[in-house]
Amino acid sequence: MRSLAALVSEELAIKVDPKVVAVAGAIAARYGEASRAVLFYGSCLRHKQLDGLMLDFYLIVSDYRSAYRKKWLEYGNALIPPNVFYFEHQGLVAKYAVLSESDFARLCGPATNHVSVWARFAQPARLAWAADVAAERRVAGAIAQAAPTLLAAAGTSDGEARLDRWRRAFALTYSAELRAERTGRAASVVDLEPERYERFSAPAMAAAKAMGGKISTRWRWRRLEGKGLSVIRLAKASLTFAGGPDYIAWKINRHAGTAIELKPWQRRFPLVAAISLLPRLLKSGAVR
Repeated sequence: MRSLAALVSEELAIKVDPKVVAVAGAIAARYGEASRAVLFYGSCLRHKQLDGLMLDFYLIVSDYRSAYRKKWLEYGNALIPPNVFYFEHQGLVAKYAVLSESDFARLCGPATNHVSVWARFAQPARLAWAADVAAERRVAGAIAQAAPTLLAAAGTSDGEARLDRWRRAFALTYSAELRAERTGRAASVVDLEPERYERFSAPAMAAAKAMGGKISTRWRWRRLEGKGLSVIRLAKASLTFAGGPDYIAWKINRHAGTAIELKPWQRRFPLVAAISLLPRLLKSGAVR
């Protein structure tokens, strides 16, 4: 059986489109010596489509003090990680989240109940840029915790097939955040690359079993906490993310099949807009 660390390292090293590498390099250049790694993940990676979509990245930095000139960005990233920013480069648009190396390692593993990082990096990702070999190793080591944490948190179900466990696990994480995706989206993540999840199953499940009681398998509190944290992150992102309300509306319309149109005042006051949209979206079921 291949080790989980080896599988993660090999997957991260798979080459991506040179345009993605260029965007990742430009994001890293923005933060100078504080930049340690840039990870490419999400729907553009899964569907191998770039044009007309927004690329998803995580920028890993050495620490927040080195990354920012503005103290409120430093403190905001430390208190409610991550900070999220909009970015354009060579005709492509992207968003990137910023985490320190220490926060990334913590949020990929069982030390946190928050699903947002370990759920995303239990899925495929690519290392689009790295400062050095040490940075590559630290990122790979952190990500190797993600899939076992996901599976340990999901718990076991008698007679459950391996791919069904992955599907159930992702469905649980989707329920613990505010999501615009239609029902069944979590399962589609697995169904796009079933052979990948089969390959990862044995070592990830063995590592999950070894975690024992390090992470809770109770999801009621995690859902309440996760959705509340999603609201706070949404409000914070409206301050750091250029065109934040337009992006939120676009993402919801794309994934939930809605036709939200923003009013001029919502673009002028993005924080108020983000909060004001939420009750209507929850009531309609566009966001769950």
